[in-house]
Amino acid sequence: MFAAIDGFLRYLKIERNASELTIKSYSEDFGSLLDYVRDRVGEVSSPSELQIAQLRGYVAYLHECDYAKTTIARRLASLRSFFRYCQREGLVTSNPAKALRTPRVGRKLPHFLTISQVTQLLESPPANEAEGLRDRALLETMYSAGLRVAELVGMDIEHWDRDANVVRVYGKGKKERIAPIGRHAVKALNQWMDVRQPAPDAKPHDQAAVFLNRFGTRLTTRSVGRMLEKYLNLTGLDQITTPHTLRHTFATHLLDGGADLRSVQELLGHKSLTTTQIYTHVSTKRLKDTYEQAHPHAEKNRKK
Repeated sequence: MFAAIDGFLRYLKIERNASELTIKSYSEDFGSLLDYVRDRVGEVSSPSELQIAQLRGYVAYLHECDYAKTTIARRLASLRSFFRYCQREGLVTSNPAKALRTPRVGRKLPHFLTISQVTQLLESPPANEAEGLRDRALLETMYSAGLRVAELVGMDIEHWDRDANVVRVYGKGKKERIAPIGRHAVKALNQWMDVRQPAPDAKPHDQAAVFLNRFGTRLTTRSVGRMLEKYLNLTGLDQITTPHTLRHTFATHLLDGGADLRSVQELLGHKSLTTTQIYTHVSTKRLKDTYEQAHPHAEKNRKK
């Protein structure tokens, strides 16, 4: 069983170009399933020993433990992918996870910042020290290009075309896209590059990075989260804001400004237009809220 799981994780990494975070999530999902089965029927030596009844019991157990529907849906998706792999490898004759019912997951509207809020955040890092210049460049780039935090910390100097003001981005599954960056981000990046200093003994991977930590090596996603938390405390902005909020804000502001959905899809690097459509609901909700507050015959005003 463990050999099959290891083979599947290698397949994800090598053939599907899955990120380390995705592989870690899959591994944790399998660990959860095996712990459940071990407690009830004992050790499982091969994928063919897992039956639909055991998998249904596992799903019921997840519901009983009050796991979020999104977590349950993700774990079921992991199992389906794993058994499809096992079928191709001849380890099982059928996919027992195929018949499992995925819980209906309601899509929450993404949290985003207003223009005044994002301006306040972008201007909060001090411009008179190297760390502040880095943080300002980092925040400006995330907002200007709509980058995921992993894409940001993975950005190398050679990925930035200074003449065209675009960056080459490697997204999920190592999928490549070109992202334009605005003049504010370009200015902030140039100011950061003037003071950027890699560690003398830094590895080539770190030497190539645009964003470095105080030790002169590549910045991590966790460090970006801590940095953002510092500026949220400084500005008093909503603490539910995360690095991904800037990506949500990027998409929402583009649509509010008149950008078409297909263009926003390309800029975000979404594989499906359905994923991008969530931002149209955000913009529509804002329009409706404005209408209900301002129009004299709107429902909220009628109740006054």
